[in-house]
Amino acid sequence: MITCDKTRMEEKIKTFSRFGDTGHGGSTRLSLSPEALEARKEFIRRMEALGASVVWDDLANLYATIPGSENLPAIVSGSHLDSVRQGGNYDGVLGVLSAMEMAETIVKNQIPHRHPITVAVWTNEEGARFEPAMMCSGIICGKFSKEEMMNSEAKDIPGYTFGQALKESGFAGDEGNRISPDRCAALIELHAEQGPVLEAEKKEIGIVEGVVGMVNYEFTFTGQADHAGTTPMPYRKDALYAAAQGILYLHRELDQLDPSLVYTTGKISAIPNIHTVIPGEVKITLDARHRDMAVLDQVVEIIEHMPKEFAGCSVKTEKAWARTTVQFAPWLVDIIEKSAAKAGYPAKRMYSGAGHDAQYLCEMVPTTMIFVPSEGGHSHCELEHTSLQQCVQGVNVLLDAVLEIDKK
Repeated sequence: MITCDKTRMEEKIKTFSRFGDTGHGGSTRLSLSPEALEARKEFIRRMEALGASVVWDDLANLYATIPGSENLPAIVSGSHLDSVRQGGNYDGVLGVLSAMEMAETIVKNQIPHRHPITVAVWTNEEGARFEPAMMCSGIICGKFSKEEMMNSEAKDIPGYTFGQALKESGFAGDEGNRISPDRCAALIELHAEQGPVLEAEKKEIGIVEGVVGMVNYEFTFTGQADHAGTTPMPYRKDALYAAAQGILYLHRELDQLDPSLVYTTGKISAIPNIHTVIPGEVKITLDARHRDMAVLDQVVEIIEHMPKEFAGCSVKTEKAWARTTVQFAPWLVDIIEKSAAKAGYPAKRMYSGAGHDAQYLCEMVPTTMIFVPSEGGHSHCELEHTSLQQCVQGVNVLLDAVLEIDKK
């Protein structure tokens, strides 16, 4: 089995971690920010040095292609270079660096390949600067309106839109360069797991079968805002107290469902949010995820049958959005499993609980993902880490899988 170069991989990780370095072991590299643009330029420089032709589409998605010996659709691998604020040095960027190292190994070792090999960088995956997440792969796959996305406002600069940032970046290219079914034979995205499962189960490779479905609801608890010092407890309609009871109710009910269900109340808004005023209105969210859509149907049923009043306050529920479970191409999943076995790496079939560009792109081209462990399960923070050896193992599986696909 041909393997990649550990020293080269380490150098790539160290170099790209400098773009947006926070000084605390992580990175802030928001989409189309100066730091992100510097990382893109370094990517282009390195890929062109390998002999790749680099183009970008109208959404600034980058495609660096090494030609194959035959006129065939490309085998594509990559991820994203943008990060969340004070994120780590592995989420997203590791998928790009792994694809770069895979391509460099093929070139440096003069490994014959029939298909072109394309390393891709998707724009604005995180949605940390411009909402929503996975914006540009979503536009390509018809999930979002391009016109609407151009008006998405930056969180760091009021009034500054994605369309403005795109125009000023110099990476607003040709729509004709977009990925398409006729140009792509298969797509593999390598990614840090972003969770604790692989490490806990002592597995080195995650064979990703798909992305779990999810539902997201908002609950509004309406009471009465009154003075915190003059309103006796029996006369209060405290919306925050009602929301707390609502959260406890949801936990009691949802905990009776499948133990692999995960759910989160990640956002709470209290109005008027003044320490001397009883909250008159409180909004909370519920994010629930599971691979089995029947379980999510049970979640929705619990929500719909939730009491309409807690602690004298009314409750209104509203569905914010949802997604169905995404299944990756079984034949590609099987190839990843065989490549991991060939290398002797302990592996596990699993689903991703987080969203990725691959979940949209799989509707257009045959797709799968490879996971490598995240130390302590940490992600979207400066503690994020995957050992060099584990990174190299991921690249080795990616390389072997690409060469197996090439034979087909």
